[in-house]
This record gives sequence, C-alpha cells and structure tokens, in this order.
Amino acid sequence: MIYEITVDGKKHRLELEHAAGAWKCLLDGRAIAIDAILARRDVLSVIVDGNAYEIKRECGATDVHLWVGSARHAVEIRDPRSFRSRRDGAGGESGPRRLTAPMPGRVVRVLVTESAEVEAGQGLVVVEAMKMQNEIKSPKKGIVKKMTVAAGANVNAGDVLAIVE
Repeated sequence: MIYEITVDGKKHRLELEHAAGAWKCLLDGRAIAIDAILARRDVLSVIVDGNAYEIKRECGATDVHLWVGSARHAVEIRDPRSFRSRRDGAGGESGPRRLTAPMPGRVVRVLVTESAEVEAGQGLVVVEAMKMQNEIKSPKKGIVKKMTVAAGANVNAGDVLAIVE
C-alpha cells in the first residue's frame, strides 16, 4: 500500500506491506523497522527503530490530528488508488461545500456571518459534545453562502451547519 502523507505541511511518501506477521515500511524511500498494534480505538502502539510510541488519532469534521506523546501534528493521508483521492486531486475544491456536524451536540458559538470571506481551515462554528468543544473549520477558501445554525441550537450528526462556496 502506498500513501501520500502530509504532516504539519510537509509531504511524505509511505509504503507499507504486511507479510508473514511483520510490517515492511519505506518512508520517502528509506527503510524503517516498525511493529504496530491497535491498542484501542484511535490509539496505535508503535515501535519504530526500537523506540516505543503511543499515537492517538483525533478526527475533526474537516481535519485529522495525531498526538505523539504531548506533540500534536496536523495530518492528511491520501491513498492515490482511492476514488475520493483522485476526485479531490482533480478539482474537488470547486463548487459549494457543506459543513456537517461530526456528532450530536449544541452550537456554542458561530464565528462568522453569512457572506463572510473565509480561508481554508478557518473556524466557522464551535459545537459542544460531551463537554468538549469542537471547532468546525472551513474545508476551502471561499464565501460563506449560508449559515444554517445559531448559537444555542442543538444539532445531530450529519446536520448541515454552513455552506461555503
């Protein structure tokens, strides 16, 4: 399996192969000795070149972060074989994009107004779920065409919060 990975803005090529109970890993063409198990949901226990790490995955509505110890890294993983990766690479940013609630919760704050110009990754809405506040970010640069929620509103997973064009 070959993946294109971006970690904190830096691109890498990761080749993984699992055979005979062991992982073969090439990162940017360099062989790395790894052993990994899924300790629990969203937590991976990894030994890399003899050093042990616990990696925790944090998924937002439009982004993914990995925690390695106390360090948080923004990560994007693309599988060039997948339809979604090919589609997104071929102009997936055009047209309106709907921001949806990743989980049920309550809208705590609306950070922008309709017709506001926004940058990719800019926070638009803060949703509180299970006493955690999650900032929902714009998937692209554009104009907020419609805000469908207001502060205090309850939302369900998948509800449209805003449309960015």
